Amino acid sequence: MVQRYQSPVRVYKYPFELVMAAYEKRFPTCPQIPVFLGSEVLRESRSPDGAVHVVERSCRLRVDAPRLLRKIAGVEHVVFVQTNVLNWKERTLLIEAHNETFANRVVVNEHCSYTGKEVIEHYLNELISQGTSHIPRWTPAPVREEDARNQAGPRDPGSLEAHRPSSALGPALEAVSMDGDKLDADYIERCLGHLTPMQESCLIQLRHWLQETHKGKIPKDEHILRFLRARDFHLDKAREMLCQSLSWRKQHQVDLLLQTWQPPALLEEFYAGGWHYQDIDGRPLYILRLGQMDTKGLMKAVGEEVLLRHVLSVNEEGQKRCEGSTRQLGRPISSWTCLLDLEGLNMRHLWRPGVKALLRMIEVVEDNYPETLGRLLIVRAPRVFPVLWTLISPFINENTRRKFLIYSGSNYQGPGGLVDYLDREVIPDFLGGESVCNVPEGGLVPKSLYMTEEEQEHSDQLWQWSETYHSASVLRGAPHEVAVEILEGESVITWDFDILRGDVVFSLYHAKKVPRPGAREPGTRASGQLIDKGWVLGRDYSRVEAPLVCREGESIQGSHVTRWPGVYLLQWQMHSPPGSVACSLPGVDDVLTALHSPGPKCKLLYYYEVLASEDFRGSMSSLESCTSGFSQLSAATSSSSSGQSHSSSLVSR
Repeated sequence: MVQRYQSPVRVYKYPFELVMAAYEKRFPTCPQIPVFLGSEVLRESRSPDGAVHVVERSCRLRVDAPRLLRKIAGVEHVVFVQTNVLNWKERTLLIEAHNETFANRVVVNEHCSYTGKEVIEHYLNELISQGTSHIPRWTPAPVREEDARNQAGPRDPGSLEAHRPSSALGPALEAVSMDGDKLDADYIERCLGHLTPMQESCLIQLRHWLQETHKGKIPKDEHILRFLRARDFHLDKAREMLCQSLSWRKQHQVDLLLQTWQPPALLEEFYAGGWHYQDIDGRPLYILRLGQMDTKGLMKAVGEEVLLRHVLSVNEEGQKRCEGSTRQLGRPISSWTCLLDLEGLNMRHLWRPGVKALLRMIEVVEDNYPETLGRLLIVRAPRVFPVLWTLISPFINENTRRKFLIYSGSNYQGPGGLVDYLDREVIPDFLGGESVCNVPEGGLVPKSLYMTEEEQEHSDQLWQWSETYHSASVLRGAPHEVAVEILEGESVITWDFDILRGDVVFSLYHAKKVPRPGAREPGTRASGQLIDKGWVLGRDYSRVEAPLVCREGESIQGSHVTRWPGVYLLQWQMHSPPGSVACSLPGVDDVLTALHSPGPKCKLLYYYEVLASEDFRGSMSSLESCTSGFSQLSAATSSSSSGQSHSSSLVSR
């Protein structure tokens, strides 16, 4: 198996001749490279005009292995033969090396620059300190015709042509090299930051590969480096990740997003996020007031795809601002800081489809914008935050999670808080700072701005809604019921529904037998009219959630931790005004009459899910000191929860 390694080409600020003089000072020994034990010249030759100098050396390297292993191998050091071809006329140095130790087992052929920034600069500084700051360029010396004839003859194996590497890697060090090979020291310091030789090598190799396979425009070095860092400079993994991202960008025309994207006016008004100066390190600062934002209303008004494109535009703008900060400060700024304010976060934000949409956005950003988040400052985290964190943290890269700083309550104000990362004049006014922040305050999206049900069903932007939600009509005397079979004692039934028309009463019942024949997998549903007329409440089935009156336009979320196996029935029936007689268990004749009558009906969209108790209750551990899981998170909870049933029904709007 042939392993190919592309070493970086370092372009120094010094003349080529001075760099070569510094390079030669590394021999015969080099204390700056501890594993380099020494060298001796085996053969040396020069071209007739003195332009080409060829040196072949035997170099001894200490084996970097435990003593026992060295004893087993029978060697304390390995020998490499290195051939340097220095061409003063072309101002190039070409290096070839091969191993002599273990040559009958492993063959190592090296065609690369044998340079190290720190070592070369050490000897450059030494030369300058000794008064050698300039070496004149080579000029051909006059050669007599007779001398030229005497020196001519069969081609010397030490000549330039004989020792030019056959590798396609190109010259290791030259005065002017291809842009794809060149990493200028000033450019690295100004735009990329500190890179080890191995990291530079990975950058050059990946850039070469892109030039060969992606004809035309290729990413900037800063962009390539983000993917290398995201994969710990594992070249193959970074290349795979970057290629998938480039295909994604092309497919969705992301390169044109900042020129083509114009957020809807509704987003500009209700999306509580925006850019706000820089942090203390010069990173662009983005503020997101998630707790003040009606995520559910935004999804229903503009759709998930519009929200996703807006999030992508924020990331594109973030990269653009990083480039601007790099030019302004003269040092690399490759990531931005996000200040996430969670005041106001409640169960409304844990609306299941909204969380799924958030996870999708996190996945897209993690795959295509790695290493762009420098720091995430989370302030005023409420008690419900651990639930959200449990849901989303498994989808966030470990390197990204280490950049999160979380503050609950008001402990962000003192030492160790925001002042460690933001100048006081940058901290926004709503957090007690001096800066007036123009980020929109969010607020509830009026239901009048929601897309209609028909738009939701036919819009490509809302493809997920048709898969997630079910619609149902509730007639007088004909409730809508959903049966969920639970096999284990403790599971969690969660629900979310919107009342589109009319007022309904929501209840949850438990029955020991299946209302209709036929077994189903746990969590599957049967819906319609399920409770038999002959059933008696308290004998055939029991109520496990107190009835909840739900008005037209309300959005309801809740959950129930089951105590017993069996069948659980979610029921919505039309709300009867005071003084009227409600029929909770209608007969077949009543249902047929209701279906054919022109009277009023209620309409709702509902969604439910069954979770294993360990998946749900584990994330609720910090909140279970309440009588009911969410009883202190919403004013509506305390009035609608059943403390004896370990559940909650929550009116979020």
